[in-house]
Amino acid sequence: MGITIETIEPDPSLPAASDVVVIGGGIIGITTALFLAREGISVTVCEKGEVGHEQSGRNWGWVRIMGRDPGEIPLGLESMRLWSEMDRLVGGDTGFTRSGIVYVADTPAKLAEHEAWLDHAKSYQLDSRLLSTREIDAVLPGGKRAFAGALFTPSDARAEPQKAVPAMARALRRHGGTVLTRCAVRGIETAAGRVSGVVTERGPIACQRVVLAGGAWSRLFLGNLGIDLPALKILGSVFRTEPLDGPPVHAVGASDFAFRKRQDGGYTIAHRGASVAEIVPDSFRLLFDFLPSLVKQRHELRLSLGHRFLDEARTPRRWSLDAETPFERMRILDPKPSEAILQEAQRNLTAAFPTFAGLKVKESWGGLIDATPDGVPVIGEVPRLPGFFIASGFSGHGFGIGPGAGRLTADLVSGRTPMIDPKPFRLERFARLERTTRVG
Repeated sequence: MGITIETIEPDPSLPAASDVVVIGGGIIGITTALFLAREGISVTVCEKGEVGHEQSGRNWGWVRIMGRDPGEIPLGLESMRLWSEMDRLVGGDTGFTRSGIVYVADTPAKLAEHEAWLDHAKSYQLDSRLLSTREIDAVLPGGKRAFAGALFTPSDARAEPQKAVPAMARALRRHGGTVLTRCAVRGIETAAGRVSGVVTERGPIACQRVVLAGGAWSRLFLGNLGIDLPALKILGSVFRTEPLDGPPVHAVGASDFAFRKRQDGGYTIAHRGASVAEIVPDSFRLLFDFLPSLVKQRHELRLSLGHRFLDEARTPRRWSLDAETPFERMRILDPKPSEAILQEAQRNLTAAFPTFAGLKVKESWGGLIDATPDGVPVIGEVPRLPGFFIASGFSGHGFGIGPGAGRLTADLVSGRTPMIDPKPFRLERFARLERTTRVG
C-alpha cells in the first residue's frame, strides 16, 4: 500500500526570467507563490518531483492553534483565517472543516501542562478550554480509557493534504504563476553580492529573489551554498481507513494514538507518541544542536540504524551547477512506514475507543519531517545574501500553519510590512547560520 495524492498539470516551458523563483512545491512554497502572484509579482515554482507529494501531502491534516509554541500562535491565527476562506481563494475544494481537536491527558501532570499552555494563550482569546472526565465522555462518546482530563479547542480544524496543495497550485497558475514539476534547482547565481538567478536542470532563470521552501531537502541544498542549517529528518507513519461510522468526529490526540475524521468518511490514524529518528551522518554533525530536544522527547523518538545511513553517507554534499544533483536522482521521498508503530497505534486506539475495532486499513505511508532543534520554522532572508529567503524547518507543523507562513514569506519577499512578527523565526537564532560563505 502507498499513498494516493492528486497531481496537477504543470506549465510546459521554462521562463527566461521571473521576479521570484520558489524552490519547492509543498504547501509553504505554493502558498508563498500564490500570495505573490495575487499581488501581480511574476513567480515561478520549481518542484523537483510532483506538487505536494512529500510531507505536505502525507501529514495528518490537522489545522490547529492549540498547543502551538508561543511564537507560532500568531502564525496559527493568521493561517486559520486564511484556511477558513481557502476554498473561495483557490476556487477549489481543500477539505477544510472546523471539526474541533481534543488533546486527552492520561495523567494529572499532563493535564497540568495543558493548563499551563491555556493560561499562556488566554491573551489571544481562543475558545480552548479544559474538559473534566465527565465532559470528555460527552465530547468523545464511546471511550473506555479513564483520562485525567483534556484540552479542547472547538474551532480547530482539519483539511485534506492529498488534495489541498494541488488545488492551491491550480489557483496559482490561474493567477499567472508558473509551476514546473520534475524541474530541480541546482543552485543560485549572484551578481554584485545579491541573487541574480537560479540554475535548474532545464536551464537558467533570471530572477531578483529566491525562496527556498525545500522541506526535508533544504539542509542539503543550503550546504552547497555554505549555509549550515540545523535540521534533521524524522520519519512519521500514518494510515487511513475505509469509511467508518460510529467513532468521534472530533480529531483526538492521545499519548499513544491520534485520529481525525476524513472527508471521504474514513479516518487518518497515527501514533502521536512515536516517530522514528533514523541515525544518519547528520545525526553526529548536529548532535549538540539537537541534544536538548532529544532528551526532552526521548520517550517519543525511536532511534533506528538502517539503510538511510549509507544512503545519506553516499549522497554528494557538494556539486557544480552543470552536474546532476541529488534532487534529480531522488524525485520524491517515499519512505516505508513503521508497521510496528502503526500496529501499536491501532491497538491503543481500539482499546481506548472500541468503535474502531472494525476498521479496515485502506492505505499506509511514511513521510520525512524536517525538524529544527527548537521545533520552530526558519522564515526570513539569509544574512549576507540579499534576495535569498528560507522558509523551512516546519517540524511537522507546516500544513496547518502553511497559509500563514506563505503569507509571511510573501510579505518579506515583496517588502510589504509583515502581517505577523517575523522575529520568532529569524535565522540568526541558530549560530550555524552565521557561517554563511560567499555565493557565486
